[in-house]
Amino acid sequence: MDGSAGDVAKRRRRATPVSPAPAAPPVTEAPARRTLNLALQGGGSHGAFTWGVLDRLLEDGRLDVEGISGTSAGAVNGALLAYGLLTGGAEGARALLHRLWRRMAKSSATGPLQPTWLDWMTGGAGRRNLDHSPIYAGLDMMVRMMSPYQFNPLGLNPMRDVLDGLIDFDVLRRSDTVRLFVSATNVNRGQLRVFKGADLSIEALLASACVPILFQAVEIEGEPYWDGGYMGNPTLYPLLHDCTATDILVVQVTPLQRPAVPTAPSAIVDRMSEIGFNATLLRELKSLELVNRLCADHGIDPAEAGVRPVYLHLVEPGPGMADLGVSSKLNADWGFLTELRDMGRAAAGDWLTRCYGQVGRESSFAAGRAII
Repeated sequence: MDGSAGDVAKRRRRATPVSPAPAAPPVTEAPARRTLNLALQGGGSHGAFTWGVLDRLLEDGRLDVEGISGTSAGAVNGALLAYGLLTGGAEGARALLHRLWRRMAKSSATGPLQPTWLDWMTGGAGRRNLDHSPIYAGLDMMVRMMSPYQFNPLGLNPMRDVLDGLIDFDVLRRSDTVRLFVSATNVNRGQLRVFKGADLSIEALLASACVPILFQAVEIEGEPYWDGGYMGNPTLYPLLHDCTATDILVVQVTPLQRPAVPTAPSAIVDRMSEIGFNATLLRELKSLELVNRLCADHGIDPAEAGVRPVYLHLVEPGPGMADLGVSSKLNADWGFLTELRDMGRAAAGDWLTRCYGQVGRESSFAAGRAII
């Protein structure tokens, strides 16, 4: 027995301790990618807010864009976004949008429309208005007495120079991956026209952004066009008819609500403009909300009813833009544009944190809140 015990002891001494198996590296899942459509409002220089929203969404990298419907500045942002995605991916689109707004600032840097010291003394966002600028006051008076056919007989439009060379429209016309829809108002017919596919051109963008008191109507195929905001700011139906994504993210620039009744003449005119440019969007949102609610209340499968579910999302400007009047839409100072961009980035970041998980599943925005 002693020998046997010794043999066992020797075998134990020779045995090599077994180390525990190394822990498997944690499995990191790639972030879920989701697809949506974008609806981009117009608003002059305030479109830099939309630039910031798009920049943050592109930086995040979890969203694919199928369709973009835009009006005025929203159409311009949308065109640069689509072209950038098609030719350089997300980083290419970010760089192209930056180039666009940098050009905008440079084109107006030596122009007469600048905030005065009285505007700056108001503090807050109001310092970016042009309400105390004698040049703006003179322009406001001039457009009441003269038309652009009189004070701008050559039909010059600085936006043409800003856009020159930034986009190869043939790329947008041929694309079936990222679709662009540009809204403009037919002056004679009083109807909305949506430019898409083969119809896309720099003229379509200029038509969509043609403010009729400042610029002559843009003629396309013998028809005159004004700013698309009068009929669709932006229009949503192309995103339903020509795209398959179930989600629409509306990037709003024009405030839906104001805390007080305007009493100054300029403030009254500003609010009238805001209400008018939001009216068509609200009607379309109401229609979509009605369809969604009917399906939900009556247990109807949207597919069986011949419709597809539409999930609505909204990024809207925060209180930082509340003091900005209509005059600030003509202020293209680089410092102001980057402020708006940063506001847009912050708003988009907040939306991603709160609502990204709802994309493809449900609406994160109750349209009824904006309609009632």
